[in-house]
Amino acid sequence: MRLLLALLSGALFGAGLYISGMTDTTRVQGWLDVFGNWDPTLAFVMGGAILPMTLAWRLTRVAGRPVAGGQFPAAPMPELDRRLILGSTLFGMGWGLAGLCPGPAIASLGFGGISGIVFLAAMLLGMMVAPGLKARLDSPVPAE
Repeated sequence: MRLLLALLSGALFGAGLYISGMTDTTRVQGWLDVFGNWDPTLAFVMGGAILPMTLAWRLTRVAGRPVAGGQFPAAPMPELDRRLILGSTLFGMGWGLAGLCPGPAIASLGFGGISGIVFLAAMLLGMMVAPGLKARLDSPVPAE
């Protein structure tokens, strides 16, 4: 049952990304082109995602546990630390350069051609490098 719900959720998410145009790299880059040919579509997509997620977080406080079992994830930490800032910066740079982030990249594999595959390979390489980088950032700075 849990796998079926995951499959349905992923299919719905991918369909939403495709229908909203978020798998189109020029649309995403148009959002970032504030001083050029700006495309506000992404603002509506983000708003459409933030509103139901806000409701979902509120419902987790009332519900005892998820319908499919397991536990709800912990709420994100509100502090800004160097890992969050560095990760956000790298994510934003990759998003701006490629016009894709992980969800749309995976959704576009079926029709995106070689560029989607190259992006996915680079993303997987980044995921492999991230634990080592995280360990270096978490280690104390040696005193001089």
